[in-house]
Amino acid sequence: MTNQCGTSRIAGCQFTLYPMSDQFVDIILSALEEVDTSKVWKDTDDVSTCIRGKIVHIFDVTEAIFLHAAKTGEHVAMSGTFSIGCPGDSPGDVYMDETNEPQNQANIQELEQKAGCKFSLYPMGREDYMEQIMNQIDLSKERDVKVSASHYATRLDGDVKNIFKTLRESFNQVQQEVSHVTMTFTISANSPSNN
Repeated sequence: MTNQCGTSRIAGCQFTLYPMSDQFVDIILSALEEVDTSKVWKDTDDVSTCIRGKIVHIFDVTEAIFLHAAKTGEHVAMSGTFSIGCPGDSPGDVYMDETNEPQNQANIQELEQKAGCKFSLYPMGREDYMEQIMNQIDLSKERDVKVSASHYATRLDGDVKNIFKTLRESFNQVQQEVSHVTMTFTISANSPSNN
């Protein structure tokens, strides 16, 4: 049995996009403009962007923004936190009425981009949290990504779409068992370190 915190299972992601380029403003703004955010609540300030809504749309928007920035060929990184069930979360149920059809998948279908990602999953308030985390690491090994250990995180390498699919499925499965879940991630593409 899970304890629900609030009236709905609204999810959110707070992220920052880091283009390593003199054109960073154009890269960030064009990525935000190319992505359909109509099914999420969104707020961008000088530090980060926060989006809130259904899990499917939170991951759809985050993935699309990163891919549109990375397709420039510039070294781009994104760091953020996904969350659901936070006891202090504010109401935003209007975005929970949206359909489950992601808005951006058709526009990113043809984009192929390799990346590396490190993520950490935090099932809150559970004594069996390590078991929950290990189950997701084992599931990650079944995906089309390379999974490796890293201090305080799990590393995923592969196509961006497969990485985000793994992140989404891991987050979604744990949140079905645990009321409050957070997941931190950092993803990087086009790094000169890989040349």
